[in-house]
Amino acid sequence: MKSKSIVVGIAGGTGSGKTSVAHYILEYLKNYEINPVLLEQDSYYVKNDHLSFSERVELNYDHPDLIDFPLLIQHIKELSAGNEIAKPIYDFKIYNRKNEVEIVKPSKLIMVEGILLFTLEELRSLFDVKVFVDTDDDERLLRRIERDMKERGRSFDSIKDQYRKTVKPMHLEFVEPSKRYADVIIPRGGNNKIGIKMVATRLKHLLSSMNNT
Repeated sequence: MKSKSIVVGIAGGTGSGKTSVAHYILEYLKNYEINPVLLEQDSYYVKNDHLSFSERVELNYDHPDLIDFPLLIQHIKELSAGNEIAKPIYDFKIYNRKNEVEIVKPSKLIMVEGILLFTLEELRSLFDVKVFVDTDDDERLLRRIERDMKERGRSFDSIKDQYRKTVKPMHLEFVEPSKRYADVIIPRGGNNKIGIKMVATRLKHLLSSMNNT
């Protein structure tokens, strides 16, 4: 079945500005009235009801094995075919999925963001455009500390320990090497307005071509 959507993958390290880049791209496309869908990789952490809270805290959340890629792939395919999905909702304070889901309607534009999107060939093949947001390591770390303390209720010590044990090693093993699969690399994240506009211009062309077929 022919896809009814343009699918964009936005990858990059933690704190690189992936979400900001996605929203800036959408701002350039606001006149298209497409009601875009944004799927976050973080929503697709595997459900670990069988583990205690203390056990869930110790898991390596930066490893591909902790992402429910089959469900993410299925959802992208469903949306691309014009079907709605029940997107999982992840709660960072309990380190687990909630029982509730979010119903997401299909759209002509599906944007997916996450650190590990380009590590899996089956997932990469679904993206019409692959963008890697490349930001300085120190800047990414500072952003992560600020985000996790403000939005996820975590202590500085827990953030520091997690960064040393899993975040940095997994970035070097999985995230950074996946950059070679990107169609476009955007340095400096949301501050690179020229790079973002170039991606938005390409998406306008693809959307126009879709409307004319």
